[in-house]
Amino acid sequence: MESLEEVFDRSTLMIVYRMLNRRYITKIFGVVRSGKESRVYWGLGKRNKPVALKIFLTTSAGFKRGRMMYIKGDERFKSTRTDTRSLIAIWALKEFRNLQQAQQAGVRVPSPIKVEGNVLLMEFIGRRGIPAPLLRETPLRHPGRVYDMIAEAVRRLYQKARLVHGDLSEYNIMMNDSAPVIFDLAQAVPPEHPMARSFLERDLVRLNDYFSKIGVGVPKLDRLTSWVIGENGNKS
Repeated sequence: MESLEEVFDRSTLMIVYRMLNRRYITKIFGVVRSGKESRVYWGLGKRNKPVALKIFLTTSAGFKRGRMMYIKGDERFKSTRTDTRSLIAIWALKEFRNLQQAQQAGVRVPSPIKVEGNVLLMEFIGRRGIPAPLLRETPLRHPGRVYDMIAEAVRRLYQKARLVHGDLSEYNIMMNDSAPVIFDLAQAVPPEHPMARSFLERDLVRLNDYFSKIGVGVPKLDRLTSWVIGENGNKS
């Protein structure tokens, strides 16, 4: 806890203490990912299962910029206070719910466990405190197969989870046991969101760009988009 106490405010620390007292977490180790808006710690949860503790930084000055378009157009969170702390709590809750919807739809994502305020607890993807490598860090033996798996995940996310990731790239897909695991779903929006189509096309452009650079033959964007949203039966 010392490393947390040096960084986080009292409100955040009290949330973490409650999770410890209620045994959602039994041990907290070091930081495994650190960014401008959040830090991810690994630890142990119930039955000594590895967990990831994602803490959104309440002091992030630029948090509001670029985030409101993902929140305002999402009917699930239409009555939201706009002060920074409230928005960060909504962002954490949004990721938790999006992970739930994705998992229920059969998309491989970290299993969500608990959310409170700006703290999100979920399954740790990796081994012995080392996160599974990102897609961009992983040499692929069968890149075409991995492309198909990710495209199918995007399709399932849209048609069954009713979500568009909105920021999909080789930076937020991990490779675990040769299979992709999608993470960072806070910005994901339902298809009814006014910008859902443009977010989806941006995701698919990035996916195609990455895999075409490593030699995979990819379908044209319009055909892939139609396949993802269910307008035709074949993406090729």
